[in-house]
Amino acid sequence: MKKFVSEIKDRDQVDSVFLVKEKITAMAKNGKPYLTLRLMDKTGEVDAKIWDNVDQISMLFDKDDFLSVRSKASVYLGKMQLIISELSKVPEESVTLVDFLPETERNIKEMENELFSLVESVSDVNLKSLLNAFFRDTELFSLYRVAPAAKGMHHVYLGGLLEHSLAVAKLVDSIVPLYSGLNRDLLITGALLHDVGKVREMTYMRAFDYTDEGKLIGHITIGVEMLQEKIMTITGFPVELAMLLKHMLLSHHGQYEFGSPKRPKTIEATILNYLDDLDSKINGIRTHIKKETASDSRWTAYHRLYDRYFFKNNGHEEPEMEIEAVMETPAEAQPLPAKSAQPREGKHGFHNSPFAQLKEENLDLFQLPKG
Repeated sequence: MKKFVSEIKDRDQVDSVFLVKEKITAMAKNGKPYLTLRLMDKTGEVDAKIWDNVDQISMLFDKDDFLSVRSKASVYLGKMQLIISELSKVPEESVTLVDFLPETERNIKEMENELFSLVESVSDVNLKSLLNAFFRDTELFSLYRVAPAAKGMHHVYLGGLLEHSLAVAKLVDSIVPLYSGLNRDLLITGALLHDVGKVREMTYMRAFDYTDEGKLIGHITIGVEMLQEKIMTITGFPVELAMLLKHMLLSHHGQYEFGSPKRPKTIEATILNYLDDLDSKINGIRTHIKKETASDSRWTAYHRLYDRYFFKNNGHEEPEMEIEAVMETPAEAQPLPAKSAQPREGKHGFHNSPFAQLKEENLDLFQLPKG
């Protein structure tokens, strides 16, 4: 029966349409080829296997195609997978794109209004002109408003870049009143533009991936190039102001080992680095916890990039519900695995790393050229 990925349970018969995120031909121990697929919809991803007639079936579809599959779900080595018995390619015009790509829970139009209110709140005439040069560019903004903020770490959904940039800007407005002498206009501009290069670094018209430009150059360098292009259109833009803003983009990942060409050397660049990191981590952890709502455990599964498990109970439940949960699942019954059983702590553990609403939108934006 038709199911979204999040609804699939062990031994289910699944007859649904999915987007092909990955397609790999491998060889079994007996020398027989098989296909490994990564299928996705807006609720998640699932592995799938095709064991028979691989050569003929592989010619029927490619990565980023839509497939109607008939399959059976099974859990193998602790992971859900589909064993496909039948499949057929589905024409793009017969599907609704937003059913297959994860999307922000926020209203895109409301976020747009927030962004333009922030632009209007900037008093520096040069920085306001620069922000308008970016966000009044119809083609660029049509990409910025729906781009994800990353492929795997945080805000990995359509609208994620806009949501993340606004959150960092709101954090700026929380910080500025606490410390005298901060350049609020520079910080707001940096918050809204620090990841702008991701509109060209990533492709998100199908499964999220990196463009050739993204792999070879990266969003930080792309963003600085875009910044310089827009600055050149503004007569008399101060050279030092341009330098300070470029430094913020170049240093917002904080450290060289995290892909930052420069380390922050101004107070505004330092603040942007930490606020960007803060919002990224909060979203990444909450997304990780949210994926496990079906689990009865009070702890999440191990998060490889953050190098830890997370406790899911933050004390927000009603008192009687909290007591009941403790009685049903004693803390002693949920010990953490011994340290020796955990993967070795890595240097990337906890640092900066690199549409129901859209159903009413004009989806022609998906036909725009890729960066």
